[in-house]
Amino acid sequence: ISLDINKGDVVCLIGPSGSGKSTFLRCLNRLEEASSGEILFEGTDICKKDVNIDLHRQKMGMVFQQFNLFPHMTVLKNLIIAPMKLQGVDEESAMAYAMSLLEKVGLADRANEYPSKLSGGQQQRVALARAIVIHPEVLLMDEPLSNLDAKLRVEMRNAIKRIQQQIGITTVYVTHDQEEALTMSDTIVVMNQGYIQ
Repeated sequence: ISLDINKGDVVCLIGPSGSGKSTFLRCLNRLEEASSGEILFEGTDICKKDVNIDLHRQKMGMVFQQFNLFPHMTVLKNLIIAPMKLQGVDEESAMAYAMSLLEKVGLADRANEYPSKLSGGQQQRVALARAIVIHPEVLLMDEPLSNLDAKLRVEMRNAIKRIQQQIGITTVYVTHDQEEALTMSDTIVVMNQGYIQ
């Protein structure tokens, strides 16, 4: 794999199951260790063992296929925990920014609800807001819409595209849905058996 991803780009990775899309994505924030080669992020090879990956992870938001929201916390608490704990943001500032993001994803009125009270699409929008709340340089998305029904997928695809354009965040997006890739991306990377085709 050899790939340049430029600031502000939306790059979609598509290909059959098992082609390496998610593994590649997870290597970008070292949830998986690359077996060889380099991954340069802002000029630093993050594959080197002496690199503090946590510093780089603070610049990367991740949205998983399973939304991974904290079930015992309200929507608002899910959003403010990372900025407060990882970045030392005071509660008032964290809440103000979290509420502005909840406005953007259309869920400001659900701030005090628990994830179990939300639909799948609403949970996915919270997961998106939570990934963005840390002001990441890069947003990594691993098949974030695959658990939603067709109508909701189209709705969420448009919402993600709109938010990505408003914020101008570099995005790497894994999907097996060609229409999703064509709608979302500046660049489409087709993978097969661990190689870029």
